[in-house]
Amino acid sequence: MLDEIQDIPDWSRTVKGLWDQDQATGSPLRVVVMGSAPLQLLVGLGERLVGRFLPLPVSHWSLPEMVRAFDCSMDQYLFFGGYPAGAERWDNEYDWRSYIEDGIIQRNVERDILSLTRVDKPALLANLLELGSFYSGQILAYNKMLGQLQDAGNTTTLARYLALLSGAGLLAGLSKYSSKAHRQRASSPKLNVLNTALMTASSGYTFEEAKADRSFWGRIVETAVGAHLHNTRSPGVRLYYWRHNGLEVDFVLARGPRLTAIEVKTGLRRGALSGMEEFTRRFKPTRTEVVGTGGIALHEFLSEPASYWLEEEG
Repeated sequence: MLDEIQDIPDWSRTVKGLWDQDQATGSPLRVVVMGSAPLQLLVGLGERLVGRFLPLPVSHWSLPEMVRAFDCSMDQYLFFGGYPAGAERWDNEYDWRSYIEDGIIQRNVERDILSLTRVDKPALLANLLELGSFYSGQILAYNKMLGQLQDAGNTTTLARYLALLSGAGLLAGLSKYSSKAHRQRASSPKLNVLNTALMTASSGYTFEEAKADRSFWGRIVETAVGAHLHNTRSPGVRLYYWRHNGLEVDFVLARGPRLTAIEVKTGLRRGALSGMEEFTRRFKPTRTEVVGTGGIALHEFLSEPASYWLEEEG
C-alpha cells in the first residue's frame, strides 16, 4: 500500500515495472496506491496502467460520516461542511475560516490544478472559484461571468477552468437537462460548490449570522443537496438542473432512461411546484422528490447516495 503516490516522480512507470516483475515471478500481490488529489492520480496514470487498475474515488465526507465521527448537528454540517480536519476548529470560526481558505482552497488549487496542467491565467481560475462560491446554487451565464471577472478571456476558457475545478472537487457547473445533448452543452451552468464550507467560509457570515439570514440559509441547503448528489454519483449517473420560461427544477438525476426530478424546499422559499409539474408533463420522470418542507427530511435525503433516488418508489 503506497500513500501520497503523486509525490514520486513518474510513479506510474515504477509501479508498472515492479508489478510486471512480480507477476512474472508469481508473487500474489495486491497493490493499493493512494493520493490526496484526484487529478494527480489521473495524470499520473497516463497510459501505462490502462487495464491494470480499478479506481476507487473518495469524495467529501457525507452527513452520516460527520455525525458518526464528530456528533455534529445538521446545522453544523450544513455550515462547516464535510472537511474532517476542520471539525476541531469549529469553536474558533476565525481559525476554521483560515483553514478552509489557506489549507483547502489555496492548497487544492495550487497542488491539484496549477502544478499538474497548463493554466495560462491562474488568477482567473482562482477568481472563478471565488465567483462560484458566491453564486453557488444559482444559474449564471458564461457571458455574465465574463462581465464580473477581470482578464476573463473567453467562454471556452471559463468552461475549461470550471471543468478543472470540478475535477479537483471544488466547484461544479451543472448543465441544463434536455433530451438533446447539444442543448445541454450549450446551456448556462448552474454553479454548485462541492462542499458547503467553500461557500460559507468566503461569505463572511458567522454560523449564527448565516442561520439568521433565511435566504442565505436556504441557498446553503440547496447547495448541500447538489453537492451530495454530485459527490455520491455512481458511474453512468448524470446530474442536471432544468429551467424553462421561469419554471425550474433544482436538480435532475439521469441514468439511461431513468429520470428523477428533485426540488428543495426549506420552508423559507415560497411558490408552488409548478416547475416540477411542467417538467413531469414534458419528460415523464421515473420519480419526483421534494426535499425538506412537505417532502423527504433533509437528513434522510443526505443519508442515501444519488443512485438510491433513481430507483422506483415502493
